[in-house]
Amino acid sequence: MSSPSIPSRRRLLKTTAVGFGHLAFSAMLNQQAQAEGTNASDEETASTIQANSLSAKTPHLPARCKRVVFLFMKGGPSHVDTFDPKPMLDRDHGKPLPFDLPRVTFAKQGNLLKSPWRFSQHGESGLPVSELFPEVAKHIDDLCILRSVHGTNPAHGGALLKLHTGSDQFVRPSLGSWVTYGLGTENENLPAFVTICPTLAHGGVNNWGAAFLPAYCQGTPIGNASMPSSSVQVKHIRNRRIDTETQRQQLDLISAMNTDHLQEMDGDQTLDGRLQSYELAYRMQASMPEIQDLANETAVTQRMYGIDNPVTEDFGRQCLIARRFLERGVRFVQVTHSDSEVQWDQHSNLYQGHTRNAAEVDRPIAGFLSDLKARGLLRDTLVIWGGEFGRTPTAQGSNGRDHNPHGFTMWMAGGGVQGGMAYGATDDYGYYATENRMHVHDLHATILHLLGLDHERLTYRYAGRDFRLTDVAGQVAKDIFA
Repeated sequence: MSSPSIPSRRRLLKTTAVGFGHLAFSAMLNQQAQAEGTNASDEETASTIQANSLSAKTPHLPARCKRVVFLFMKGGPSHVDTFDPKPMLDRDHGKPLPFDLPRVTFAKQGNLLKSPWRFSQHGESGLPVSELFPEVAKHIDDLCILRSVHGTNPAHGGALLKLHTGSDQFVRPSLGSWVTYGLGTENENLPAFVTICPTLAHGGVNNWGAAFLPAYCQGTPIGNASMPSSSVQVKHIRNRRIDTETQRQQLDLISAMNTDHLQEMDGDQTLDGRLQSYELAYRMQASMPEIQDLANETAVTQRMYGIDNPVTEDFGRQCLIARRFLERGVRFVQVTHSDSEVQWDQHSNLYQGHTRNAAEVDRPIAGFLSDLKARGLLRDTLVIWGGEFGRTPTAQGSNGRDHNPHGFTMWMAGGGVQGGMAYGATDDYGYYATENRMHVHDLHATILHLLGLDHERLTYRYAGRDFRLTDVAGQVAKDIFA
């Protein structure tokens, strides 16, 4: 009688020790799937696995743009001091507001406060821009000024979440995550969604999180708002203990073990998403450091972005890094202008605060638009600028403005929108959106449509119901399309 063969140490570890971890991982995923109520047919599972792929997907509609960059001005820039002039506000300075305030206000408000900045007409369109933005004003014929955006929440936290996720009450996937889910990426060596120096306050990671969408839809943060952009980088981009060949062997082993498990679990979305995120992290090691290295950018380009000036260097560097991501196929990039000292949240010292903030971003944004246009990227890249709300035409204290989500300005450029036009309007003083009112849901629906995504069809089933970015609302503002 022959004796049974004795397995090698390597074989034993592979089939037992690793297997124990595999079983624990399976149990964890099963518990999560049960908590989410996942129950898909084989046909649904197959389509879900295909939909979860990082590779580029076919849009629902003819797309007007391929990618989005959101220049987010945290704190709420004042529309009546930047892109929405109000002659009657100047005329009635110091008088009481001639109509009722909103039912809920963030703080006590006083009488009308005129803008301390002059507005001038620019470009062939003759659209007015305040003297806060002399460089951006040179690009006015490329801008579509949205003067009637409105939300529902007067607090920073709720307003940020509403703008980024469509909900100010629940944890929901962010706009960038929905875009990633719907379109995938044009470069599988990079994340489809990157956020540069995001704020950790007022919703923090939820503003770029994937919530219940697959793991690969999560935004990849590069630094945060408390760090200078010159020092930010993706954490742990290099493994100092294991070389890339060994990492590849580890991932191949994990993939081999979980291929059968995926079939047994009917293509479990959670496991599939995690495996894809592992693969993406591995591939990023080679591509990410090169993108963040600006050494090969010419001195002319760096000056155009304001990197040669200490006032504009930080935001200019963020914008230049954003361009490098966009030209390499990243689908959604967010650049945040924020610092803990000022932001755009001028409850007092309006003149000093807005002057400083505008000086930090004006030249970089203008350089960014010029660079995109020169490289042929602006025509299929949608640039969005704005904050979580605007500010009141009434005074807070003697020289500040309160939060105002009831009517404010954002602008778009490139990406299939008409340049040199103003869409919508606020009342004579700039308090409420009154004409062609664009709710945040409408803004999201319009962005998705420009990308070729039908916001009513871009859904994800979770916890027994279908979710979408625009919930049960959203109208596409087709009048702004080129």
